[in-house]
Amino acid sequence: MYDKAELLHLEAKAIREKILGKESVDYANSLSNLSTLNLNKGNYKECESLCLEAKTIREKTQGNSHPDYMTPLGILARLYTVMGSYEKVEPLYVELFHKQNAYAIQALTHLSERELNRFIIRFSEIEDQLLSFALKTRNQSNPTSRLCYDNSLFKGFLLYTSSRIQQLAASNPTNVEKFNQLKSCHRRLAREYAKPIAERKDVEAMETQANDVEKDLAGTVAGYREAIRQVNWQEVQQQLRPGEVAIEYVHYQYYNPNPTDSVMYAALLLRPGDSQPVFVPLFEEKQLLSLLSKDEATSSSTFFAQAYSRGITPAKQENYQGLYELVWQSLDTLLTGVKTVYYSPSGAIHRLNLSAIAVDKKSTLTDRYQLVRLGSTRSLVVADTISSYADNSAALFGGIVYEADTTTVERDSTDLPVNLAGSLSFANAERGVDQRGESWGALSGAKDEVTRIDKLLKSRHIKSHLWSDREATEEVFKNLGKTEPSPRIVHLATHGFFFPDPQAEIHSHGLGIQDPVFKLSEHPMIRSGLVLAGGNYAWKTSKSPHPDGEDGILTAYEISQMNLSNTELVVLSACETGLGDIEGNEGVYGLQRAFKIAGAKYLIMSLWQVPDRETSVFMTRFYEHWLEERRPIPEAFQQTQQEMRRRFPNPYQWAGFILME
Repeated sequence: MYDKAELLHLEAKAIREKILGKESVDYANSLSNLSTLNLNKGNYKECESLCLEAKTIREKTQGNSHPDYMTPLGILARLYTVMGSYEKVEPLYVELFHKQNAYAIQALTHLSERELNRFIIRFSEIEDQLLSFALKTRNQSNPTSRLCYDNSLFKGFLLYTSSRIQQLAASNPTNVEKFNQLKSCHRRLAREYAKPIAERKDVEAMETQANDVEKDLAGTVAGYREAIRQVNWQEVQQQLRPGEVAIEYVHYQYYNPNPTDSVMYAALLLRPGDSQPVFVPLFEEKQLLSLLSKDEATSSSTFFAQAYSRGITPAKQENYQGLYELVWQSLDTLLTGVKTVYYSPSGAIHRLNLSAIAVDKKSTLTDRYQLVRLGSTRSLVVADTISSYADNSAALFGGIVYEADTTTVERDSTDLPVNLAGSLSFANAERGVDQRGESWGALSGAKDEVTRIDKLLKSRHIKSHLWSDREATEEVFKNLGKTEPSPRIVHLATHGFFFPDPQAEIHSHGLGIQDPVFKLSEHPMIRSGLVLAGGNYAWKTSKSPHPDGEDGILTAYEISQMNLSNTELVVLSACETGLGDIEGNEGVYGLQRAFKIAGAKYLIMSLWQVPDRETSVFMTRFYEHWLEERRPIPEAFQQTQQEMRRRFPNPYQWAGFILME
């Protein structure tokens, strides 16, 4: 097989050399293809020679800032890993990630979120190779863990920042004009950078203009400088006090030297005073999934979208025993004297509440540590721009009627458009096992839950507005933060949903005859959301009840376009609100990402469908601890979890809720 491929590549190389010359980009492509082939054949000397020649041509014709220049760097890194020339590998990865990050940051202003997502996926192989190298060399003295941690801090930065800076720039017409100028500069620069060096024009002048506009925005738009700031591991370490540590969980496809079918997990542990982070290997993903779901025929997406509705006593006992050995035991010996752990989950760890993991028969991790869940430990460095909240108010949604008012449904209701920004049809979304296509039922405890919270908030002199029944509409929610500062508290006691990765579903089950096109959306934030008043009509019919109005299905993407920068706390008292797709090093999409992009500081979410009675008790007690006892939000949340654990021994009844800062 390799020999036949080599003959074809050699023929292509000869043709390109004859027609285009030995300094053409196409000729360099042939060299890169041949070098990869020789790496796979084990011809390491020939691989190195070809790759170095390709690297020289690309640097000369395209420049070392062009994305294609990274291709030979990645091949060389893999080659030297196989050869055992580890001293040559780390500098290559440093250069790779420096080029990648610089290119990505410049692209922030002019690429769409979808384009940025594709950009990230394109470079995910490099991160996988770096982490595989870190695993291979973990017992040797090398600084790879520093680069691993810095790259993990890049997690979530691109798509979060892309949306956030656009929101910040939209604060007034002058800023919008400046931001559009910056966008235009970067778009024109991207076109010039894609050309050979000899054909580029006016690059220096455009770079100067872009820098000037960006400095102007950073100086005049509150929060802009913090949004675009890059953070390294040393800055995170400086924020840690004695007794505190930071952990970045990572997951990656293992290379040995080619990609394998193994997805590995590790922890990057950062302690005060350490000369570098500690790389701690943990487990293979299939070990965790097999522990969580004893039925191997059940897919992971099906397992995490459990078929329990709020208000139904759970038939399944969630057993957390055994998770300690996989997720935490290797870390315990490194945490002597530690009281507080700031951690950022990755991959399937997003689906776990670490606080509920049993250490032994009597205690859990929360008995040993104060566990603080973060989207990224970058947030320890980048300060919250809001120190006090302008509007001490609350918006509560609960006791919602999901059936549309048939007297107002127009006969000519139109099909929902299938596009990124518009509403979509959700009739066949997966909301649990064996529940596709059904209507959303009333949540019996939700009205009582929000009514109690409404009274409690008003007793603390917080202006609380409660929307229920048919008044809890998508229009009302999307008006929050439009003409005045967003409420300090947003509480939603309603159904949440998510679509599994469509490609995974296609591969495992194939396409169903009735599967709608929107279910295959490439954008993860289109495939998760919340159901508001009247949402059943659109859910079941794929039509909007009001052609000129909202459909009652609030997607995560729509939430991400809102301005909730004055909101201190969002509570998603709904089923599966913490779920969403895992996209490479970008963490979890879905509702938690959407609310963070919109500007909310704290989020309380559910990882599974917590029973209705326990949900109501949990939320009521949390607000009492926070507002009546005036505890900080993290402390109030932890106290509530401890109380719930004593009252309900089964973790399924209390451990589903997580707090993310």
